[in-house]
Amino acid sequence: MLERTIKPFIEEISRGFRVVLLNGQRQVGKSTLIESMAAGERRYVSLDNIKFRNLAQSDPELFIRQNPPPVIIDEVQYAPELFTYIKIYADTHKNEKGAFWLTGSQKFKLMKGVQESLAGRIAILDLLGLSYREKIRKPKCMPFLPDMEPNKTVKKVSPLELYTRIWEGALPEPVVDKRLDREVFYGSYVQSYIERDVRDFYNVEKPLQFYDFLRVVAARTGNLVNYASLAKDIGIDLKTAQTWMGILERSGIVFLLHPYSPNVTKRIIKTPKVYFLDTGLAAYLCRWSTADTLMNGAMDGQILETYCLGEILKSYSHNGREPLLYFYRDADQKEVNFIIEENMTLYPVEVKKTANPDNNCIKSFRVLEKLGKKVGTGAVLCLQPERIPLDRGTVSIPVWEI
Repeated sequence: MLERTIKPFIEEISRGFRVVLLNGQRQVGKSTLIESMAAGERRYVSLDNIKFRNLAQSDPELFIRQNPPPVIIDEVQYAPELFTYIKIYADTHKNEKGAFWLTGSQKFKLMKGVQESLAGRIAILDLLGLSYREKIRKPKCMPFLPDMEPNKTVKKVSPLELYTRIWEGALPEPVVDKRLDREVFYGSYVQSYIERDVRDFYNVEKPLQFYDFLRVVAARTGNLVNYASLAKDIGIDLKTAQTWMGILERSGIVFLLHPYSPNVTKRIIKTPKVYFLDTGLAAYLCRWSTADTLMNGAMDGQILETYCLGEILKSYSHNGREPLLYFYRDADQKEVNFIIEENMTLYPVEVKKTANPDNNCIKSFRVLEKLGKKVGTGAVLCLQPERIPLDRGTVSIPVWEI
């Protein structure tokens, strides 16, 4: 079993909160992680089991009595009825820290029940797929910033080795078990996701069209969301396209990156970019059958950008942090792939599939100076073997050092 960066943070936060909720897409390793941490000292109940799910929904009070803390309740989104009774238990057992460990794979669906019932009693954490550091068994890392000290324990890799990591994805099972047929795994994953989450949980009545929608979104990872174009390609209406994108976001399949604006309201209403959170799933859906064809194909740049976005997110989420992460684009078509905001400072990040970055890669960074905040060290994430300063305020960083 691979060590996860978030593990010590879960242990720490569990000593201060009565309830801990771990969110993440299916097959990302939530159950494996918390069961290993429990070491037989907690009861484990999965609401994927129809028997337990029915009891939790029909008689949540009895369910809690039959499964007393310390307990792990897996896939808790299936029984939001439990939250009221978890609250009652937490309020009458205030000294029982870490009484409930919950997992869920429908992030925003869970938030309503949590906010209404467990505010102030629960710590909410996000588990994403395996990071590169976790894959190479060096899970300790800090949230990424361009000016952080380089990690000299991470070895250099060739472009093909990097794209192999991108192609294989971040879901633990196919990464750990090399004997597993990747095509069969992802095919089963998609079928299970559509049947169990999309059709049953969200009552989507057109599973075949949803599958087509999933594939079209995968092909557009790293691009601005265009709902009208998506709707036209699939043969659905605009509202359905927006609803289905919301399902992908809520279930942890995609991440919507919003544009930076000093005005928070404008950030929300402007068009976001969409990124698949598992590059292996995106490559499967787009029919890239090998790492080599992916590296040399039409999606080479956008899949690299997608991978970098995911690694940055993991460096924060797996340390219990929510990153302030955006992109920038203006009317003059000046664009910065990512902006990380930290301590009122904006850190620009560009992603380039090159081993020889130059100042042309960072020419858009200066536009950030007009946004009224301090601009910190910039970075070009690239295939160069080692860090090299590009100017006084910018450094090129190998992708594998994120």
